[in-house]
Amino acid sequence: MAASMIESNSLSRAMERNGQWVFSPDVPTDVVIEVGDASFNLHKFMLVAKSNYIRELIMESEEPDLARIDLSDIPGGPEAFEKAAKFCYGVNFEITVHNAAALRCAAEYLQMTDEYCCDGNLAGRAEDFLSQVALRSLSGAVVVLKSCEDLLPKAEDLNIVKRCVEVASAKANNEANFPSRSPPNWWTEELSILDISSFNKIITAMKSLGAKPLTVASGIITYTEKSLHNLVRDHSGNGARKSSDSDVRIQQRVLLSSIVALMPVEKAVFPINFLCCLLRSAIFLGCANSCKNEIENRISAVLEHVTVDDLMILTVSYDGGRLLDLESARRILAGFVEKENSAGVFGSSLGEVCSAAMQRVAKTVDVYLGEIGGYGELSISKFNGIANLVPKAARKTDDDLYRAIDIYLKAHPNLDEIGREKACGVMDPLKLSYEARVHASQNKRLPLQILLHALYYDQLKLRSGVDDRASVQNAVTTRSQVQADVSLVRENEALRAELMTMKMYVTDLKKNIGTPSSSKGGGARKSTFFSSVGKTLGKLNPFRHGSKDTSNIEDVVDTTKPRRRRFSIS
Repeated sequence: MAASMIESNSLSRAMERNGQWVFSPDVPTDVVIEVGDASFNLHKFMLVAKSNYIRELIMESEEPDLARIDLSDIPGGPEAFEKAAKFCYGVNFEITVHNAAALRCAAEYLQMTDEYCCDGNLAGRAEDFLSQVALRSLSGAVVVLKSCEDLLPKAEDLNIVKRCVEVASAKANNEANFPSRSPPNWWTEELSILDISSFNKIITAMKSLGAKPLTVASGIITYTEKSLHNLVRDHSGNGARKSSDSDVRIQQRVLLSSIVALMPVEKAVFPINFLCCLLRSAIFLGCANSCKNEIENRISAVLEHVTVDDLMILTVSYDGGRLLDLESARRILAGFVEKENSAGVFGSSLGEVCSAAMQRVAKTVDVYLGEIGGYGELSISKFNGIANLVPKAARKTDDDLYRAIDIYLKAHPNLDEIGREKACGVMDPLKLSYEARVHASQNKRLPLQILLHALYYDQLKLRSGVDDRASVQNAVTTRSQVQADVSLVRENEALRAELMTMKMYVTDLKKNIGTPSSSKGGGARKSTFFSSVGKTLGKLNPFRHGSKDTSNIEDVVDTTKPRRRRFSIS
């Protein structure tokens, strides 16, 4: 509605100006030129003297006295035709970078060229201005290219678009390498007024000229922030609500996809904050998976520079009231870990030592988990899914992870014991600092198993007489000791159970065989055999050097004097 009002006002002003320069009271107007909704009362003899197109229309018309001509398809519309008519009447007007392309296209349409009428016609005047004035500077070339957006395809047929792109790309590349004024990236602001098609042409031309990836990235960043400001930089949520209209969302989706496709192949040339904002916008607009995957891969490539705020921008809604889909964050982190693992393999690393970048990311992820742990809709599987992606070797201590788990348990008070154990399963209690273990030992939200681990660690320290505040042993060594103790206890228990089974088996055999008198000599020999087996089993004592002593078990089984069998071993 507003656009139509502005257009009608400009047309009315054009019609008012029309009466000022058509000054032939003695010769009444004899033709009406219609251009859209605007009408111009003019004289045929003034128009045919400069426009071969109008002359042919009048001469070839079947009407004896053609009084009305429709030129609604003229490039530039009523504004361009008004200036062309002024030129026919010899009225002075100013050619600028804003109207030069429109006048050149209108002159070509009206055949106001030197070959048809006279020297110095409108086409020649407009062409001289373009070549000598407008296309001499970056700003002029960009403004002319902007005006060509409404003159297609005529402007392309006349090579105006191509010439503007060549000039703008060359001068922008030169400004990026050798700035002529401050600020150095002023040229990016100039390019930001173009639509995506024209901007694409200039960036593509700059790449062909050998522009640096950082130069191309600088232009793309400024253009994106200007064209998608309400999504990329407005974190209040107002921009998202304004973009809820389907037509606007479709236009923005196409624009963002085109920007991503225009990015240079080098992935580490964009700041991660910009990429996170871009990915959040792509998720909001419902862009194609290929577009979102490309942004995620670029974020993974520079994830060592990520901050908690960057990750929060990525996973929290515009108003901060709810969590978005955490799958993007999980895929980004998984991609970074995979890249680090690949680098470790080729660097002869066995995975026990993580890079400094991986350690920085691990600390950031743990703090990030603490930030999102307070959201009630966060499930245990999603919480653990992100936490488990970080290699355990990347965490020097699990204090930040313990803090995140504590926040999660506090925000989810209805979890049962199993649920709390699952939430704590990503943490190694033996890698907590002394202060964290003290806090954990008094934390009623933690499951009993975690409390026992923390207390057992301190008990081992007290036994060894080591002051944990002064010197903390390596958590990996302590864990190995605990695992060895547990393994030994389990082995002893298995051996005890096996011995019990064997003794019961021997007893059953004796009962089934019967008394020695049942056969001559045979019974005595069998009794001697089972007696030797019993003596051998009795001498087996695998627990003499273990944690549980069973030396009180009888070493000899007397088969001649039966006694009541014991089914438990003290």
